[in-house]
Amino acid sequence: MHDALSDTIILLAISVVAVAFFRRIKLPAILAYLTVGICLGPHAANLVQSSDTLHFLAEVGIAFLLFSLGLEFSLNKLIANRRSVAGLGSAQVTLTLLIAGLSAWLLGSSRETAFVIGCVIALSSTAIVIKQLGEQLETDSRHGVTSISILLFQDIAVVPMLVIIPAIAGEHETPFLVELFYSFATGVGVTIVMLAIGRWLLRPLFHEVASAHSAELFTLTVLLIALLSAWATELAGLSMALGAFLAGMMLSETEFKHQIENDIRPFRDIFLGLFFITVGMMLDLNSLMEIIHWAILVAIAIIVGKTLLIVVLSKRIVGTSTGVALRTGVVLSQCGEFGFAIMALAVSFNLLPETESQILLTSIILTMIATPFLVKYNGLIAKKFTGSYIQSREELKNAISSDTSNMDKHVIICGFGRIGQNIAKILDAEGFKYFALDYNVELITHAAKAGYKVSFGDSTHREILKAAGIERAAILVICHDNVGSAEKTLRQAKAINDEVPILVRTKDDTYYEKLNEAGATEVIPESLESSLMMASHVLSILGIPVSKIVRRVQEMRNNKYATMREFFHSDEVDSLELPNDVRKRLSSYTLEQGAFAIGKTIHDLQLQSKGITLHKNRKDDSTVVPPNSDKELKQGDVLVLFGTPEDLEHIEGYLLNG
Repeated sequence: MHDALSDTIILLAISVVAVAFFRRIKLPAILAYLTVGICLGPHAANLVQSSDTLHFLAEVGIAFLLFSLGLEFSLNKLIANRRSVAGLGSAQVTLTLLIAGLSAWLLGSSRETAFVIGCVIALSSTAIVIKQLGEQLETDSRHGVTSISILLFQDIAVVPMLVIIPAIAGEHETPFLVELFYSFATGVGVTIVMLAIGRWLLRPLFHEVASAHSAELFTLTVLLIALLSAWATELAGLSMALGAFLAGMMLSETEFKHQIENDIRPFRDIFLGLFFITVGMMLDLNSLMEIIHWAILVAIAIIVGKTLLIVVLSKRIVGTSTGVALRTGVVLSQCGEFGFAIMALAVSFNLLPETESQILLTSIILTMIATPFLVKYNGLIAKKFTGSYIQSREELKNAISSDTSNMDKHVIICGFGRIGQNIAKILDAEGFKYFALDYNVELITHAAKAGYKVSFGDSTHREILKAAGIERAAILVICHDNVGSAEKTLRQAKAINDEVPILVRTKDDTYYEKLNEAGATEVIPESLESSLMMASHVLSILGIPVSKIVRRVQEMRNNKYATMREFFHSDEVDSLELPNDVRKRLSSYTLEQGAFAIGKTIHDLQLQSKGITLHKNRKDDSTVVPPNSDKELKQGDVLVLFGTPEDLEHIEGYLLNG
């Protein structure tokens, strides 16, 4: 028990430092956990023993990862993108598995080992790719959509792989095909039973649990379902991960999908971190020098081979341009976290000999280290190697320039969803010229046919804004709700024409300050504007003159919604990842007998230096004293303060005890 506690403390301490460091240098946390495992494992410092308990917790981590995958599984999304998912995705996984497996077999591996190697190499890193594409605002780009479609099929393909590996590891007392058929039949049977249970039992169960209004009970139920399902499939001779995936699929059909996802994320991330640490422990540093040249060659072969294969398949099956196909291939050229899960399962069944295991493990880690750089510079790589990609970008710019050549003092609309279209209708009705940009091909095709002035184009690219005539435009309106994309568009537009007014629409005021600092003339948060509109209707029904209502609303807007952004929050804790100005809230404090602040003035307390703003001071006789008053505070006064939860927590102690 003492050793287990010591190991846990060492793992947590080193992991905290490693994850913080890797996040600082913009590398994924996965690599931090792998590094911790490599450094602390039996082949290096040997500070932590690879115990059965640690391996069990690592298995739980993989189960939670598959559970999250099941939650995100969408049959509707699969059908909508069937050409990219079923066609391109299946071709990529099948051919990569066959080519990699055949290569391993020709180099001397057994058929079973070759199959495992093929499975591992066929999969890419969903976690790293989707996260980085999101940060680079490329999830909705052509190569982003194609990449995510392929990743979706890869994630689905993991499930049959997890069924096949235990089957091929059997003693083969029965013919292999019979054993494989039995495994698949068992898997299908378990899947049907569990999905039926999910459909008929889980939804009423979760309605009952939710009616208790207990977050603790809800989380306990989610954990029970996930682990019970994993246990059931393991009992049936299948993997825990398959059961967890099915549990996620069952719960994805309930109305509580997003709440479940939020509740399970902390458990998933912690246990998954332990899994990657155990993977790192498998790497033998003593033999690394003997195999490193092979590992580097294999890593290069994986990156180049997968890139070229995806380029060919993308052009043949989906018909994408060479540049987009190359960007997709570069983005998906690595191996991923599910490859580690396949490897761990294969090692547990003795399907991977030590040498092959070490070479493959090192190669996967090398491809994942290269991934952040490959994804970041995928556009530059496409420009470098593909003249047609540059040509197609030039053709797009020329087409937009041609459409806007006779426009002057026009309005440029970035994002042509409902809001963008409504603005265009009003501008058209008033006789103003406009030009819209969007990257949803289907939407643009229908809108252009209907006579709207809209073109395919990414407004975050400077040359696209120039082609749209930003230097001659009267105003730029950013209508989409992607904050990162809006900020990038703002900076690009200001770099070309610093004088152009820019209006930015947002859902709420979360990134209000950030967008203002980036150069927005006006930031229009939907939630605050809807508050103003409803208040206007209320005042109108109460008989207040229209002129007074308009004046009141305009005062709020001129004051940048300052008073509307100060409000009392519920007990729900805001994410630490949000900006501090968004996390600020109002809170009231009554000065009880003996409080330090009694007899002091607001000036004496120096609240501003502690990150706190006084909203108002309400006396015990219900009068309100202005915030800048120099009157002494008395027992019973109620101070309404505005600040972050942490600053408010601190100030409470200060007001009481100094």
